[in-house]
Amino acid sequence: MIRMFGSARTALAIRALPFLLALLAPASYGSPPADPPEADRPIDLYIEDLLAEARRAELHEDPYWRTLLHYKKGVYGLRSLVDDPLFFLAEKGKHDPKAELEATIRAFFRPAEEGEKHPVCRFAARYDWLKRKLAIDETRLPVPGCAPLEELLGRIGPERITLVFPTSHMNSPASMYGHTLLAVRTAYESDLLSYAINYSALTRETFGPFYIVRGLLGLYPGYFSILPYYAKLQEYSDVNDRDIWEYELDLNAEEIRRLLLHVYELENIYSDYYFFNENCSYDLLFLLDAARPGLSLTDQCAWWVIPLDTIREIKKSGLVRGVAYRPSKSTKIEHLAFLLGGEERKVSLAAAAGEIEPPEILARASSENEKALMLYLAGEVLQYRHAKKELAQEAYVDRFMKTLNARSSLGEAGEGERPAIRTPARPDEGHHSSRASAGYGADEDGPILELRLRPAYHQLLDNDGGYKPGSQIVFGDLALRYRPEDGEIEIESVDLIDIVSIAPRSDIFRHTSWKIRTDLFRRPVADGRDYLVYRLNPGFGLAYRIDPLGLVYGMIETDLQAGGALEGGYSAGAGVSAGILRNMTRRWKAHLSARDVAFPLGDRDNQFEAGLGQNVVLFPDMSLSAEVLAAGNDRDRGWEAVVRWKVFF
Repeated sequence: MIRMFGSARTALAIRALPFLLALLAPASYGSPPADPPEADRPIDLYIEDLLAEARRAELHEDPYWRTLLHYKKGVYGLRSLVDDPLFFLAEKGKHDPKAELEATIRAFFRPAEEGEKHPVCRFAARYDWLKRKLAIDETRLPVPGCAPLEELLGRIGPERITLVFPTSHMNSPASMYGHTLLAVRTAYESDLLSYAINYSALTRETFGPFYIVRGLLGLYPGYFSILPYYAKLQEYSDVNDRDIWEYELDLNAEEIRRLLLHVYELENIYSDYYFFNENCSYDLLFLLDAARPGLSLTDQCAWWVIPLDTIREIKKSGLVRGVAYRPSKSTKIEHLAFLLGGEERKVSLAAAAGEIEPPEILARASSENEKALMLYLAGEVLQYRHAKKELAQEAYVDRFMKTLNARSSLGEAGEGERPAIRTPARPDEGHHSSRASAGYGADEDGPILELRLRPAYHQLLDNDGGYKPGSQIVFGDLALRYRPEDGEIEIESVDLIDIVSIAPRSDIFRHTSWKIRTDLFRRPVADGRDYLVYRLNPGFGLAYRIDPLGLVYGMIETDLQAGGALEGGYSAGAGVSAGILRNMTRRWKAHLSARDVAFPLGDRDNQFEAGLGQNVVLFPDMSLSAEVLAAGNDRDRGWEAVVRWKVFF
């Protein structure tokens, strides 16, 4: 009975099972279906998911996204400093980081077209960052990757990055501030087989008023380029006159890759090039910011950007782990000439000029070391003049081979190491570019209080450490003066541009010294009062280093002045100037100068002045100077003496 009851219950349960399942079925079928696996999700929905995640994470506000797009806040709001429309995928991408971000994500999934560089490849740095941030499934992309990019990286084989600074060359106006570029070092032993990353303006002119105006107004396009390092050096017509400093950067393999990805996506993309801010050095900082997120070097720059200042910022960030100095050909020649006596130097130069055969040097020198130095000098001069296109190929090869053969005949003395050149003060360790000063003095009318502000860069009396001796580059030097007796503050002068190059001549280098000055200055006129007038004052001449006097120079000048207080509105003339510039000690410099100009046209006059200025360095960025000046014209005579405390920043 019990077994039969159990079997009946079991049979009842089996018969009831379909009914119970039927009751449960509507609840199961009424629930929303589970999301399909990501790989099966429709592509348009997948893109929307990525866009939603980007909005949630506010990636368009991320500092790194703004670095990749070169966004900066300015007077007119946020904008990208890249000006090429091809760099943007959104219509308003130059000013709208969110629109550009979303357009970029959509573009990654755009079907590939034949002959087109797909956005995944075209914007490699953007893709690399967004892929990590959004975990983009690469199998959903219409392209498998970027073969041209990987081929380029494989060909370069990057191992380390070096910041290269060819120093200024005063007789090349485009090189006055120096230049910065990056060198990508490879596994090759020779650094010349490295690659150079450069940003420069595309210009037809190299100097002149149009060159200056277009550069100041950003009317030249600037482009990034990657080319062999040796080819980049050959582009410098003055490379043999420019020492090179190399700052090895502390970047790891991943950071180097990010840097190169950003360069790759900037290929053939232009930005307006401005001489004073958006220039070769400033735009290079975007690459370093892209290499190391959070570095923000571009945020540290002022309204004007000077190559040396960017090097200091890079050094301050901790990126620099080593510095190397490569003297130029002219520096090597000057060093060898210094080691030789006057007669030995003349013999070496005669061999280089083809006046005597190089083997004759062996008979005219007394020691093996002296013979080797003379032959070294002859060889360096031959290479320098050939590079300057001052010597034909056939003559160069003939004389140079004879010089090498003569050297080899000396055995060990001729094959040994060349004399070492003392490493000069590093450019980044010189005084800073901007300067403010406070002065107190007197003139024939009473006491003077003075304030000056100079945005850039270096004056003749400033300490030469890290700078080219005998050079001056001044922009925007404003001087204000207060006279307690009058109780008035007035503008004393505004040096718009004041450039001087005092380059000593020698039996090897035939340099020409020159100057160009355009400024506003106070000039006494017929009514006995001083008025601000405009001046354009170019000149050229010669300079020699004469011991024990120092650097002695003389110039012929022209002078054009204009102003409402002048008779006829202008005054034009010509004259001469001369001076002696001497380093009394390592921290003390003196400058004795005189100038006399006759003005036969317009407001007729004769102006002369003579002065002695001295500067003593207290600290690397602080100095004390004193200046005594006597000046006058046909109507008036005057003098002044001023002591100034100067601070560089």
